[in-house]
Amino acid sequence: MKKLFALLIISAFVNAAFAEAETKQVCHDKVDKAGKPVAGKDGKPAQDCKTIKVHKKFEGTEIPPKK
Repeated sequence: MKKLFALLIISAFVNAAFAEAETKQVCHDKVDKAGKPVAGKDGKPAQDCKTIKVHKKFEGTEIPPKK
């Protein structure tokens, strides 16, 4: 019973650690071999979209150079 309880606590902390990354969708226009944009069915440029993770960037003080 203690092992199960410990496992539940550890899994809660692991999920909280990975929950900070947000997702964002990035789209780019498709181009053919000649470099011209590819038109979709509606006449607008077709796009390649990917979902990426965006992490928080922490700011800190610079490390002093070694002498």
